[in-house]
Amino acid sequence: MDTRKPYFFVGIGGSGMMPLAMILAGQGATVAGSDRSLDQARLPAKFDALRRLGVDLFPQDGSGITSADQIVVASAAIESTVPDLVAADRLGARRMSRAELLSGLFNKARLSIGVAGTSGKSTVTGMIGWILHAADREPTVMNGAVMKNFARPEAPFASALVGEGDLFVSEVDESDGSIALYNPTIAVLNNVSLDHKSLDELRSLFSGFAARATTTIVNIGDPEAATLAASLGGDIRTFAVDTPADFSAVNLKPAPFSIGFDVRVDGVDHPVTLAVPGRHNVANALAAIAACVAAGVRLAVAIDAIGGFTGLRRRFEFVGDADGVSVIDDFGHNPDKIAATLDTLHAFPGRLLVMFQPHGYGPLKVMRNELVDSIAARLKDGDIMVLPDPIYFGGSVNREVTSADIVADLVAKGIDARHLPARDDAAALLVAEAREGDRIVIMGARDDTLSQLAADILMSLASRR
Repeated sequence: MDTRKPYFFVGIGGSGMMPLAMILAGQGATVAGSDRSLDQARLPAKFDALRRLGVDLFPQDGSGITSADQIVVASAAIESTVPDLVAADRLGARRMSRAELLSGLFNKARLSIGVAGTSGKSTVTGMIGWILHAADREPTVMNGAVMKNFARPEAPFASALVGEGDLFVSEVDESDGSIALYNPTIAVLNNVSLDHKSLDELRSLFSGFAARATTTIVNIGDPEAATLAASLGGDIRTFAVDTPADFSAVNLKPAPFSIGFDVRVDGVDHPVTLAVPGRHNVANALAAIAACVAAGVRLAVAIDAIGGFTGLRRRFEFVGDADGVSVIDDFGHNPDKIAATLDTLHAFPGRLLVMFQPHGYGPLKVMRNELVDSIAARLKDGDIMVLPDPIYFGGSVNREVTSADIVADLVAKGIDARHLPARDDAAALLVAEAREGDRIVIMGARDDTLSQLAADILMSLASRR
């Protein structure tokens, strides 16, 4: 990409936009942007972090678009009527989608690693980034979540890493079909399940992505991914938990906030202890190790490094204990992600009090039956599920399926589920219901303020003493 041109990001605070802006700024480009959250005075620390990187920020009123030389990058959530885009069209400034810009950076790298799948993309991307960093490979990493290993007081929003090497690691998004733009050297396919698109659409997108790679790393422990693997040619390397594969995990030893296991490669077992919990993270670690070995990292180096991975923000993040109650902040928002979190938690004693904030009305409509079935199969007697209304940042939306509909479906299956439209009311209910030994879990995507809500809940619990 031409770093001599000035870039303007419309929606620069978004989880997919901010790290891309950080990468461009780190490569020497002039970067500016706007965001609805900035105008609403939400999440000021995030925008302060961008300013420290030399990014100029403007109201989302068109005032930042002043020249036809600017390249205007808009997130998928931005409507064409937003003043910034109106101004860009009026001036004749070039417009790009986030995916077009990211795929351009990704595809020009000498060695690119693309991480795909319905669940686990951000974690696997973070793990790969950490292993390559530990191996002194100086990767550039584009992630949709803050990587704790790279976060520092002066750079708390480390969802990107700008390296000096020739490797580019990125999660790639299937939800808008933009995965078709990426041509990876190494493709990682973690799993295939319902989220934003139908399974038929996902199969086509993921198989095309894998077919364009030189090497494909596939989770054959996932039935859909295994079926796709069987249809692919070329260099295929497999991984699975408790299933024979090129990289397999055996002898799992779960703990509440970590997990031990052995990586079996060519019949030899190598012990690992992850600092993140759950069987799903074991699969994520296998994917990362296999991808890094394919990129030329020695197996022993990759295995040693993965134990130092400290996780991502909002991925089963332990917020704290107060008054005998644990609070966990989690990104769970589709059937598989929610299932992984609930399974991990229910491997140990304690009641679950869960607040799930849907990340849009559209996904609720697509996932309705699978979401209800996944939750109903895992919540136990005494557990409580509370749903506020979906997060909404403006624009037109079809509200055909609502949180109230999901709650009604869960109640019909015998689950103690409750709909409280206001998120603060839902949180207050969990605090009021919590007793010693309970775990409160805050779930949802695309809303960074959920982390503050989890912290507020912890403070409310502490004040009960």
